[in-house]
Amino acid sequence: MPITDPTLLKIVESRILNKTICRKCGAVNPPGAIKCRRCRSRNLRPKRRKLGGKKG
Repeated sequence: MPITDPTLLKIVESRILNKTICRKCGAVNPPGAIKCRRCRSRNLRPKRRKLGGKKG
């Protein structure tokens, strides 16, 4: 069931996609994180910003 309401879509994108991912251990961190909460690595990347679309 796709989300069509633009305001709801913006809320969903901010809640789900606005995160950082540790490249070392894969932990999900808050968007403003400088170090990983699990392994203390500084090697973080932003979560990919593509909503929907499954592989395969």
